[in-house]
Amino acid sequence: MSMPQVPPSNSVAIPSGNPFQDTQKSLDWSRSDIERRLGFRGGRFTSPGSTLSLIIALLLTAAFYAAIILVQQKWPQTRWFAAMFLERGPCPYPTMLLFFWALSMLLLKWRKLVFQQKVFGLSIMPQEPEFVLTSATAKEVRDRMGMLVDNPHNFVLFNRIDLALANLHNIGHTSDVAAILKVQAENDEAQIASSYGIIQGFMWGIPVLGFIGTVLGLSQAIGAFTDTLQAGGDLTAIRASLKTVTGGLATAFETTLVALVCAFILQLIVSFMQSLESQFLDNCNDVCSRQVAGKLRLQET
Repeated sequence: MSMPQVPPSNSVAIPSGNPFQDTQKSLDWSRSDIERRLGFRGGRFTSPGSTLSLIIALLLTAAFYAAIILVQQKWPQTRWFAAMFLERGPCPYPTMLLFFWALSMLLLKWRKLVFQQKVFGLSIMPQEPEFVLTSATAKEVRDRMGMLVDNPHNFVLFNRIDLALANLHNIGHTSDVAAILKVQAENDEAQIASSYGIIQGFMWGIPVLGFIGTVLGLSQAIGAFTDTLQAGGDLTAIRASLKTVTGGLATAFETTLVALVCAFILQLIVSFMQSLESQFLDNCNDVCSRQVAGKLRLQET
């Protein structure tokens, strides 16, 4: 006698039977969002919060400087690289903190985006070709979304569809649905664009820190060069002052180099993330066009 097969414990439960009576949820934002899962307040949609990202940034910054010190001790020939972060004044420290803070926020955004994309695998519309969206069937579809996720308003796609269907169910005008979907699509684009505000601020602040380091380094070099001129024929004093001059010039150029490299890396990652989120919004528009607007009929009951 064959034993019944038991599904793997890590398999995702697929709603079965009558889709409008299944109470098992496939996606739970309150438990699956990366920030909520770690006990922090999650940002809306793909927006990261600042608290968790700051903690991650502090840990990454500390790990980065610890790694530099250990590498320098083990391989003395890398001292020139370690000096760019350890011996060039105070500016490299906040520069690296802002860099890792922005990097942490981008990582959280990517994880949130991956989670938001999972809604594309959920079916909220009946598969019958003759199904028509009316004020009556709109409630059934909204109930279906409520059964698939913990709260439709935690998901970009379901929030957009739910707002449109709520209007259809309450007012019954199919002509308003397309307009609501369009307005909400514009709101979603604006909301996602605004989520990059802090990151863009960091990307602006990092080069400014580099330029501040440049000014400090040049001031140090100019002051030391003045001492060199005043030293006269004292070779010992000239060597000491020239050492300070070269150190100031190194601070001036290397702090700017570090800041520009960090800003360049962040700009590349931000551009990549913006392209992913733009594609995600395009997919949301496509689903709304095919599965919502395409199911509307001028048969209002």
